[in-house]
Amino acid sequence: MGCMEKYIENANFEDTGFSYTMSLISGKHKMVILYCLMEFEPVRFNEMKRYLGRVTDKTLSSNLKELEADQLIVRKEYPQIPPKVEYSLTERGKSLMKVLDQLCVWGTENRLPR
Repeated sequence: MGCMEKYIENANFEDTGFSYTMSLISGKHKMVILYCLMEFEPVRFNEMKRYLGRVTDKTLSSNLKELEADQLIVRKEYPQIPPKVEYSLTERGKSLMKVLDQLCVWGTENRLPR
């Protein structure tokens, strides 16, 4: 067995930083939600829904709750009638934007013509 084979036998992808980061942003909408907040924060629920396009209230609400639980976004509720809720990035979420911004840069630089 080569050296690399022994290494991979003892390696576990789930222990990597890459795996952890992907677990926070995986799914159809989470990166788009984060990108939206990076560009337009603070954002209200209905504004987010319009920005995302085809997403159900339940799916958007679930994604927002998961991002909040992972301390990437903060939900601020204003005690007024009608109720007003805004979402914005936490400092932890803002630090992740460096990574998402690099994805954007790469996409701009490497987009293939259609």
